[in-house]
Amino acid sequence: MIIISGVSRGIGKFLYDWYIEMEEIWGTYYNTQPTSNNSKGNLLQVDVCDYSSVEKFYHNIPLDKKKITLINCAGITDNSFAHKSDPNLWKRVIETNIIGTYHMTRVVLPIMRENNYGRIINFSSVVAQKGTSGVSAYAASKSALWGFAKSLAQENGSKGITINNINLGYASIGMGVDKVPLKYQIALKEQIPSKTFCDPSEIIKTVDYLRENNYLNGVSIDLSGGLV
Repeated sequence: MIIISGVSRGIGKFLYDWYIEMEEIWGTYYNTQPTSNNSKGNLLQVDVCDYSSVEKFYHNIPLDKKKITLINCAGITDNSFAHKSDPNLWKRVIETNIIGTYHMTRVVLPIMRENNYGRIINFSSVVAQKGTSGVSAYAASKSALWGFAKSLAQENGSKGITINNINLGYASIGMGVDKVPLKYQIALKEQIPSKTFCDPSEIIKTVDYLRENNYLNGVSIDLSGGLV
């Protein structure tokens, strides 16, 4: 079973649509229910910032499966310089991206520990280590995932549970470059050794690698084309 948070759009929807044909899948959305021509998947409205909402989701899905993968994709950003930022919006980014990830993780960890198996994959970002103007809340929330994964790996590694992050660079989905003006896209590509953006298929390959690897735990993989 795969559980994916944040499937309204971007990476979450891409992964949901990809895996829907392969195994049982459950997805969460907040405001916008994604459209799909496939009836195999299961969608529930969840506010990941509200633990009671996440618990309700937990009680609505059959968590008696022996192998569960949780992919945390729910995330938002607020583009503004820190000295001009709205404190409430800044806080909401933190609540969604890190506290929301904790809430989703918290509800599945007990059943994963009982089954002696679990895969937790979080989507972090290259901006957490690159230093990018205007995204202080987003960068702070994504870098927090690194310590989160390391701590949970220590707590749950003996139970067959791995928790890892994908530090995603610039891609055409998610909070990527699809809405960036062409001249800025060219400038971004010049910073990447391959001079190309991440193809979505590479995201699938990385997720599959993390799901299949029993020993890789508590790490953050840079899927950024060498961007530093």
